[in-house]
Amino acid sequence: MENKIREAKNFDELLDIKYGKIGAVKRNEFEKKAQYFVISEMLKEARKEAKMTQEQLAEKVGTKKSYISRLENGKCDIQLSTLYRIFEFGLGKKVNLLIS
Repeated sequence: MENKIREAKNFDELLDIKYGKIGAVKRNEFEKKAQYFVISEMLKEARKEAKMTQEQLAEKVGTKKSYISRLENGKCDIQLSTLYRIFEFGLGKKVNLLIS
């Protein structure tokens, strides 16, 4: 597998080699985790930009600091309604959803 990885010409080929083609169970799990990571990093960055602590954000949106912490660390799922509430109400950001 190491030789195949070295021969990969782009990131998509690397993902295909390491996790399988799109639709494979292992690839789907990787994609899911990658999306959680992206959301967690966006949340963390937006909160810091707003100069808020996790506790302040949690209080503003009616949740607990531990929940915000778990979200920022990609340790839990988030409902779409909660995502909107945190970003739009809590952080004053606009959320756009793209389904492809």
